[in-house]
Amino acid sequence: MQKNDPYAALRFKEFNIFLLMRFALVFAWTMQFIVIEWQVYSITKDPWSLGMIGLMEIIPALSMALFAGHIVDQKEKRNLLALCIAAFSLISLGLFILTWPKVVADWSTKTVLYGIYALVFFGGFLRSFFGPTIFSLIALIVPKKIYPNAATWSSSTWQMASVLGPAFAGFSIRWFGVHWTLCCVFALVLFSLSIVFLIQKKPILNPKIGEPVMQSLVEGIRFVYNTKAILGALTLDMIAVLFGGAIALLPVFAQDILNVGPEGFGVLRAAPAIGAFLTMLITAYIPISKNAGLKLLAAIFGFGVCIIIFGLSSIFWVSVIALFFSGVTDGVSMVIRQTILQLKTPDNMRGRVASVNSMFVGSSNELGAFESGLTAKLMGTVTAVVFGGTMTLITVITTGLALPSFRKLDLREDIKAHENA
Repeated sequence: MQKNDPYAALRFKEFNIFLLMRFALVFAWTMQFIVIEWQVYSITKDPWSLGMIGLMEIIPALSMALFAGHIVDQKEKRNLLALCIAAFSLISLGLFILTWPKVVADWSTKTVLYGIYALVFFGGFLRSFFGPTIFSLIALIVPKKIYPNAATWSSSTWQMASVLGPAFAGFSIRWFGVHWTLCCVFALVLFSLSIVFLIQKKPILNPKIGEPVMQSLVEGIRFVYNTKAILGALTLDMIAVLFGGAIALLPVFAQDILNVGPEGFGVLRAAPAIGAFLTMLITAYIPISKNAGLKLLAAIFGFGVCIIIFGLSSIFWVSVIALFFSGVTDGVSMVIRQTILQLKTPDNMRGRVASVNSMFVGSSNELGAFESGLTAKLMGTVTAVVFGGTMTLITVITTGLALPSFRKLDLREDIKAHENA
């Protein structure tokens, strides 16, 4: 296999199946989240209700994250992923039923709203397993020497689904309504469940099967803490996502500030994912492993600037451009972070490290949604977004000054070591 082959991971059949499965799953998940946001805000007209969506998801996600990582490291990954997808299908089916016109007409608004929150809560519990399982499965599908390339294509697939899912959701709400849009989500989940079995079962590489739970969790936390490249990347990205969570307030901007309706909402929601996806495609050809720490700091600083511009804008196309470039900078951040995790995590600890990652970064999306809803309630929507972007800038500057070793982080030697493995 040629060195620096941008299509290296795509030459493995199971990896292509994995990408198709992940695309369908993320497309469905992002569609579902958009529809939930739209429906909840349409019911309540209160930005606090959008914050509650994040809170309902983050409570179980944070509570179960470390335990989920322990379980993932102890179990066979393909079947565990299939079980997670099957459970996700039940959530999608439940939301489809909750938005049935007869149910909406017969049940009270509060009952429907609390039902949605309950399913979101269950989804948060489920998400604590998804991230570690998918992260661990990638490493079992492709050889070590192409981990960085596989991470780039996997992240690109995630972003492409995140582009098309929200955009399709916005138009689908207009064309078919909330109820039948959720039917499409359910169908996509069933499709992803059917093709995951085309991937063969994988060996369990953890030599400590049956290890006491607490001992396993402590070992995972200790590893992340002692690996400063991982700790620094996760901490920096967590703060940026937490305070830059303007995405959670997009229904407010679409309906009350920019007045663009569901189609415009879909465009706004897709804009950052388009930027991130294009960036990830470029990084498949132009690696960004050199001076990775400095590039990560610069990317997150740029992300904060874009969020501030978006918050201050009252012009639709300016808002779209600001969100697009927030996605570009976020794409750089995601590629660097995923490359660090794949290169520096041993096979027997991937579940636990990915769980810590989900606590730092994945769950901070939901916590960021809660923070955005709360600050919007207290400060007003525009002020809340500008505040979040400003806090992101302060965090980047502080991190860069406090951790000079992180500024010097370079991944080229790690990549060479895996290529020679």
